[in-house]
Amino acid sequence: MTDGPGPADTPPKPPRSTARRLTFVMIAGVLAIIGTLAAGYYFAMRPVTLRIAVGPPNSDDIKVVQALSQAFNSPQHSQVRLRPVQTDSASASAQTLADGKAELAIIRGDLDVPKNAQAVATLRKNIVVLWVPPPAKGKGRKAAKITKITQLAGRKIGVVGRTQANVNLLRVILQQYGVDPMKVDILQFPVNEAVEAIRNQKADAYLAAGPANSKITIDAIAASARDGGEPTFLAIDASEAIAQNHPAYEAAEIPAGSLGTANRPEEEVKTISFAHHIVARKGLSESTVAAFTRQLFAVRQTLKNDFPLAAKIETPDTDKDATIPVHPGAAAFVDGEEKTFLDRYSDYIWWSLMALSAMGSLGAWFAGYLKKDERNTNTSQRDRLLEMLKAARHSDSTDELDQMQAEADDILRDTLVCFEHGAIEQGPLTAFNIALEQFHNAIADRKALLLSMPQNLQRAASQFRAAGTA
Repeated sequence: MTDGPGPADTPPKPPRSTARRLTFVMIAGVLAIIGTLAAGYYFAMRPVTLRIAVGPPNSDDIKVVQALSQAFNSPQHSQVRLRPVQTDSASASAQTLADGKAELAIIRGDLDVPKNAQAVATLRKNIVVLWVPPPAKGKGRKAAKITKITQLAGRKIGVVGRTQANVNLLRVILQQYGVDPMKVDILQFPVNEAVEAIRNQKADAYLAAGPANSKITIDAIAASARDGGEPTFLAIDASEAIAQNHPAYEAAEIPAGSLGTANRPEEEVKTISFAHHIVARKGLSESTVAAFTRQLFAVRQTLKNDFPLAAKIETPDTDKDATIPVHPGAAAFVDGEEKTFLDRYSDYIWWSLMALSAMGSLGAWFAGYLKKDERNTNTSQRDRLLEMLKAARHSDSTDELDQMQAEADDILRDTLVCFEHGAIEQGPLTAFNIALEQFHNAIADRKALLLSMPQNLQRAASQFRAAGTA
């Protein structure tokens, strides 16, 4: 028998896979957070396709929107794409937006605006032109007597275009001047038939509404000139009152000579105007609308050569009492308060970094908790080494010393593994090295002593020590 526990009592070796599993978990967590941030950046910066409702078919508005769609597809405009959704009229476009079938729409400001619509830009301003053709030869000068709107009672008035909105507009003007719309015969002419109808003298007066340089309006006025006579333009002197009673309209003027050749009109004529707006669905991302507005005004000048109407695009009214409330994204662009990527997502980034820091702290605590058993095992092994140190000084067998030496080598290997795993620090490792050195010295001294003693003395000493322990 020998002093102290034998090799069979050696504590089990600490598991070495725990640290690896923890490292893998930590790496996976860090990669997950980085992947989440990268995915968030990708989805935040990827191009967004917006559907824009526009009508009627073959109108200038559709041509402008199609040109904008092509311009938005260029590489330098990578945040927003446009997909036109063709409708039958501006009213249908408004309904398409209200039904959620489009994110953007081109609407007339004097029509019912959807409750979920917010202004992004003013596509164009439209003026109202009301004129009377000169009398035809041989038919007296009855038509020439119409010089005021109040004289339209009982007359035939032709409206260019098939939209009911223009008829409603005419009725607003007549009512302002005390003319009963029921006593006026209102005829509507499709755009492609208006010129022929005017040449055939289908009405006594005509109304057209469109951009100041509208070819449709200019051609209609030119068709009404006959036999060297010029049409008479009726001034809407009550434009201020109409604008006051109907906020969708504004007082305006038709500049002299702005309606084609022959210096039409000869003098400035008072009228009213209304706007076509680009509106966005309420709730559409502020950053998306800001990006669309920025791209819209960036391509505006590049399109004006092919589409002069594009140069007329204006920023929306950002006043709180605007007829159509402005979308926050468009307002941010107009006011120069558009948020950058960091402004929009700084909170998410900050919280992600905090989560990463918390995960690191939690991981460190968890790592320490997992290494608790490893540290306890190492402490037991160090105690075992001290016991073997004591036993080595009294051992009478070189075989026993060799077994303890082999066990000490195993304890050394496990201790170095614990140090690599971070289970023990430099201080405990230094204390272990001191104990190991003392153990090696004790083994060496004891072996030298045993080798110097005769075999019979060694056997006697062993027997004596065995009898004493018994």
